[in-house]
Amino acid sequence: MKLKNKDIIPVNTVEEYAALFGCPPICHPLLSVCRLSDVKDYSPIGKPVRLNFYTITIKDKTTCNASYGWRSYDFTRGCMNFFAPGQVHCWKEKTANTDRWGWMLAFHPDFIRKYPLGTKIGRLKFFSYDVREALHISDMERKVVENIMENIENEYRQNIDAHTQDIIVSQLDVLLNYSERFYMRQFQTRSSVGPDIVTRLQVLLQRHIDKHCKEFVSVSALANELNMSSHYLSDLLRSLTGMNTQQHIHAFLIERAKSLLATTQLSVSEIAYRLGFEYPQHFNRLFKSKTGVTPLEYKNMN
Repeated sequence: MKLKNKDIIPVNTVEEYAALFGCPPICHPLLSVCRLSDVKDYSPIGKPVRLNFYTITIKDKTTCNASYGWRSYDFTRGCMNFFAPGQVHCWKEKTANTDRWGWMLAFHPDFIRKYPLGTKIGRLKFFSYDVREALHISDMERKVVENIMENIENEYRQNIDAHTQDIIVSQLDVLLNYSERFYMRQFQTRSSVGPDIVTRLQVLLQRHIDKHCKEFVSVSALANELNMSSHYLSDLLRSLTGMNTQQHIHAFLIERAKSLLATTQLSVSEIAYRLGFEYPQHFNRLFKSKTGVTPLEYKNMN
């Protein structure tokens, strides 16, 4: 059954996430860290939810049936799951969290945007639909993850100061470095699967931007690259994520624009041309419609 935007519950902030899933009140506006044993409950059950930030879940031996895009995954051992902004999830049943080992970690892209991790994270495949299953961790790997999460948690619970974000981002970077190592170990012992359509689309968009084509990437061009008609591609993406091809293009360009605005000295016009906009005013209009502020206002804020 195809997902429609009206059927999907958008969760745009970390605070909304904490409230929705029964986590303790957040200690940082862009970050939530909580142990599963502290999670009271979550809702809604059986309804698709789009989380517009990064999330990492770390769990012990338990079972939790959930749908990830259009697939299902089961947690039967100690494992980790990684989700990028914009992905759709649906929880089919409640799971008791009493005495459970694990953490729920959520962070907004703005939390890491100014750091090298903000660029690196887009290249980590385990945040995409390309990976069909959770990262299952051994007892030794579990100890490594536990030590890092305790460091993040301890810093998160402290009063926020000038060093808080730097320290937590550095720990996140270490966690993801180890996760990448664990995934490579897992892929050596498990059958790999080909990339799905969402991942292939993201790769094409990134390739287009990296080439500095200075022309707006079109739906038809992407469909041709994927050997599909434009209508079929949009219908397929909408059935998987609730967003059509054009919406995926806009979301990608906005995230890329935010990074350029926050980390470079390029002018708004230069960024517009680099992203393929023929006229900067078209870029300004799209950016404000998606973020609520103009590109210049966003650049000044960062």
